[in-house]
Amino acid sequence: MKKIKKVVLAYSGGLDTSVILKWLEEKYDCEVVTFTADIGQGEELAPARAKAKKMGVKQIFIEDLKEEFVRDFVFPMFRANTLYEGEYLLGTSIARP
Repeated sequence: MKKIKKVVLAYSGGLDTSVILKWLEEKYDCEVVTFTADIGQGEELAPARAKAKKMGVKQIFIEDLKEEFVRDFVFPMFRANTLYEGEYLLGTSIARP
């Protein structure tokens, strides 16, 4: 089996992805690169970047995907009249993909 040298991790900065980051480094003895999609989290992004940096991550990517998220997911959801219990728009569900 070929040795894994680098892994890209979809990183939120939360407990789960921070634990898996270290697990990947230890399990595969590889470099972990973090990728965070900015879909409007606002003030959550700076702490995620800081945490990844503190954990020794050398490559940290945060990509502004708000426009794509709204165009490709939010608008289609509204066009489909996505409702919970037949009356509540699924705003919370679409905000937490």
